[in-house]
Amino acid sequence: MNGPTVSVSLNSPQFLARNSFISSSKLKTDTSRRSLGICKCVSSPPAEQTAYTTKVSRNANMAKLQAGYLFPEIARRRAAHLLKYPDAQVISLGIGDTTEPIPDIITNAMAERACALSTVEGYSGYGAEQGEKKLRSAIASAYYKDLGIDESDIFVSDGAKCDISRLQVLFGSSVKIAVQDPSYPAYVDSSVIMGQTGLYENQRYSNIEYMRCDPQNGFFPDLSLISNADVIFFCSPNNPTGSAATREQLTQLVQYAKKTGSIIVYDSAYAMYISDDCPRSIFEIDGAKEVAIETSSFSKYAGFTGVRLGWTVVPKELLFSDGFPVA
Repeated sequence: MNGPTVSVSLNSPQFLARNSFISSSKLKTDTSRRSLGICKCVSSPPAEQTAYTTKVSRNANMAKLQAGYLFPEIARRRAAHLLKYPDAQVISLGIGDTTEPIPDIITNAMAERACALSTVEGYSGYGAEQGEKKLRSAIASAYYKDLGIDESDIFVSDGAKCDISRLQVLFGSSVKIAVQDPSYPAYVDSSVIMGQTGLYENQRYSNIEYMRCDPQNGFFPDLSLISNADVIFFCSPNNPTGSAATREQLTQLVQYAKKTGSIIVYDSAYAMYISDDCPRSIFEIDGAKEVAIETSSFSKYAGFTGVRLGWTVVPKELLFSDGFPVA
């Protein structure tokens, strides 16, 4: 005959107390019964946890973003290819990172400036809202000499990619954009987040003009196929194809923007790699200051991908439809 069954929780005093089972001198037993009791240890059920939620709704446009961001997808496929073909020499067209160290003349100056902040004489608080005037003047002189761009048109920032998103805030959600196809993903992603697009179907978003650039058209789009674009994102040399637009092609682009009243956002991050007579800036084209913004970066010029430093040029001549300056 089985003895009595006693359930003891792991957290109960009966389980934890030493005298309950160990000290035989204090253990009371019924000598008239020969069967031993069975002790069954039962753990307490975990406490139910409820996640706290705020009253703030998520930006519905975020749900339209595709999980497979282009650069991680390229990296995944590259890794899979190398796993299958370990001796293959792969040229990556993924994220445009740099591979060489920053020259020590730059890092030494950065270190000197940082150390100066620990002194009374060298400390400074917030800088100018457009960036240090000395730096803006140097950018204007080095990259826009004789193009009619001065330091007041230049805005120094933490990189061209960040400025692309900030420009979208100026444009709002009601504009329609056009992008080169293929192109740098940030143009489309920032448009999606701003609510400028429709849903993603058949590998593209509705309400975006995809300007096909391929060997058949010399990697320059047929502008006559664009219908009603308000903002045209154009990168030269293009990321990822590397194709640089000629002076004649950029003249066509500026003339198209003037004809339609569009704004060109011109990404010149890779301009330093141009070795022929292709323009390095959209402002080399007559009339561009009335229809174009240019973003650029020190990421490729000086290996600053890990430092984050860039600039955007917004000419005083560039106006919104109501005559208000864009900058």
